Amino acid sequence: MCGIVGYVGKSQAAPILLDGLSKLEYRGYDSAGVAVYSDDHIEVVKTKGRLKVLSDMLDGGKNLPGTVGIGHTRWATHGEPSDVNSHPHMSGDGRFAVVHNGIIENYLVLKNRLIEKGFHFVSETDTEVIAHLVEYYYKGDIMDTMRSLLNAMEGSYALGIIRADKPDEIVAVRKDSPLIVGLSDEGNFIASDIPALLNYTRDIYHLDEKEIVILRQDGVSIYNMDGEPVNKKVFHVDWDVSAAEKGGYEHFMIKEIMEQPKALADTLKPRIQDGRVVLDDIKLTAEDLKDIHKIDIVACGSAYHTGVVGKYVIEELTRKPVEVDLASEFRYRSPILDQHTLVIIISQSGETADTLAALRYAKTQGARTLSIVNVVGSSIANQSDDVLYTWAGPEIAVATTKAYSCQLGVLYLLALYIGDLLGTIPADVYRDYVAELLILPDKIQSILEHKEDIQYFASRNFGAKDVFFIGRNVDYALTLEGSLKLKEISYIHSEAYAAGELKHGTISLIEDGTLVVAVATLDRLFDKTMSNVKEVKARGAYVLGLTTENNRKIEQSCDFVFYIPETLDLLLPSLAVIPLQIFSYYMALMKGCDIDKPRNLAKSVTVE
Repeated sequence: MCGIVGYVGKSQAAPILLDGLSKLEYRGYDSAGVAVYSDDHIEVVKTKGRLKVLSDMLDGGKNLPGTVGIGHTRWATHGEPSDVNSHPHMSGDGRFAVVHNGIIENYLVLKNRLIEKGFHFVSETDTEVIAHLVEYYYKGDIMDTMRSLLNAMEGSYALGIIRADKPDEIVAVRKDSPLIVGLSDEGNFIASDIPALLNYTRDIYHLDEKEIVILRQDGVSIYNMDGEPVNKKVFHVDWDVSAAEKGGYEHFMIKEIMEQPKALADTLKPRIQDGRVVLDDIKLTAEDLKDIHKIDIVACGSAYHTGVVGKYVIEELTRKPVEVDLASEFRYRSPILDQHTLVIIISQSGETADTLAALRYAKTQGARTLSIVNVVGSSIANQSDDVLYTWAGPEIAVATTKAYSCQLGVLYLLALYIGDLLGTIPADVYRDYVAELLILPDKIQSILEHKEDIQYFASRNFGAKDVFFIGRNVDYALTLEGSLKLKEISYIHSEAYAAGELKHGTISLIEDGTLVVAVATLDRLFDKTMSNVKEVKARGAYVLGLTTENNRKIEQSCDFVFYIPETLDLLLPSLAVIPLQIFSYYMALMKGCDIDKPRNLAKSVTVE
C-alpha cells in the first residue's frame, strides 16, 4: 500500500514524480503529494483525493520547478484522509521533507518526547514524527542522523528524505517495506515498485533491511548501519513496459485475466523437463523431506485461498499432514513448530507485513521455510531457506487473478516434486499429472474464449444484494476465492460455504431470488452437491452452476450453467477459478465500479 517515488537528476523533478506515482495507483491510496527543492527552499504540494487533482494543481508539474524531489500516494493508517495528513511531511524548521510507507509502532512515545522538547505537530500521522526526529537528530552529518533515527523507531518503513542544506541529494532507507533504487545517466530514483521507473530505467538495486542510500545526480552510495559502504548487484528488469500498460483493454483486471494462459505456461513449462518436475532452485532433498513431519502453509487473502487448495493437493500427493493459517493469526495461536516442520509462505509481493512476520517467527522456532513469491529480491524471498518464483509478470489490478493462478501452479509443482522424492505417487499417476499440467494453459484459453456467456449472466444479475458460493472439497476451497473476488471489486455481499454446511444455519439466509453459485466439478461429489442445490432451490434461490463438460445433468437443477474442460480432480481449481474471475469482473463492470482500484483496498499490504 502507498507509493513512493523520488528523483534527483538533470530534468525537472515534478513531472517525473507525477508520472511515477501514476504507475503506482494500483497500490491503493486516498491522497497524494510531492516535495521539490525549488527557489532555495523545499516546496510541498499535497491534497486529498486522486492523483489527477494533484496533477491539475501543478499543471502536470510545470508549476513546480526543481530537479530533486520526492512524491507519495498515501493510504490512511494514522489520521483520516485529508490535505494535512497527506505526505510529504515537513520538519518544523522547513529543512526536511519526508515520505514514508509503513507504520511506526512507537510513534506516540516519540511524539510525546518531541512535544516535551517544544516540537509542534499539525497532523495526526506517525510520519510527521519522523520529520521532526530528523530535525532533532541532525547535527550536520546525515549518516549519524539516520543511525539515530533508525535506532529510535520501531515498526516498518520505507523513507525518502530531501533536505534544504543539501538540495542535490535524496536520502532513503527501508525496513519491512519495499523500496528500490533506479539508476540512469540522466539521474537516479527511488520507488516502491518497478512500474514507476520503467519509463526511465531498467537497472535497479534491491535494498536490504536498514541499508541507507544517498542518491545524487551522478551516483548512488549505499551504506550499512555501521556506515560501511555496501556493494550491490544491479538487477536488470527484462519485462517490457507494455506489461504494465493496459494494452487496449478497458481495465488491468480483464487484461490480466486474459494473460493467464501465458502466465501459467511461463510458471509451469520451464520446470517440467523430459516428463519430470525439476526444481533446481530449491535445496530440499528426499532425506530432508522424510524428516518433515508436518507442513504449514501461511498466507493472506487470495494467497491464503491458494493455500487452502494446496492443502488438498499436498496431502493427497505426499501423505504429509498440512495446516493452513492466515498469516495475521499464525503467530498469535502459538503454533507447534520445530525442525521437523516445513512452513510454506505465499505472497505475491514478497513484502506482505503479516506474512513476513510469520516467516520470521517460523525461523525462530527452527522450522524450515520455503516461499512462493512473484517479486525477485523481495524481503520474503531473501529471508526464506528456499524460494520458488511464480514468474507471473507484473500484476497491476488490486484484485489478483494471474498471480493466484501462478501460485496454484507452483503448489502443484511442489506437491509433485515432494511426492516424487518421497515415493508417494505411483509412476502412472505422476505421468498423468505432468501431462495434464502442460496442457492446462490451453484449457484456460478455451474457457476465456467463452467469457461472453458469463458476461451475459452478469448482465442479468448485477443487481444482486447477496451471493452465496457453495462447493465441496477443492470446489469449496475455490469458492473462497470466488466470493472474495466478487465482494472486493463489486461491493456485493458474498460468502463461501462448504455445501454440506448449509443446513447448519446458513440456509436460513436463502430467500426468493437469492443468487447462489454452485461449484460442482468433482464427479465423485457431484450428486451430493446437487442435493444441496435442490435445498436452496426449494427456498427460492436462483442458481448458477459451474461444472465439467461431462456433467450435463446439472441443467436439471440449475438455472444457468457454465462448463469447463475435464482434467484431473486436483487440477480442477485452476480451470474453475477462471469463470469466477470473469463473473466478478463483469458484475463490477455492470455496476460501474472502479475495478482496478476498489475502495479501501491496496495491492501490497505492508502494514499489519
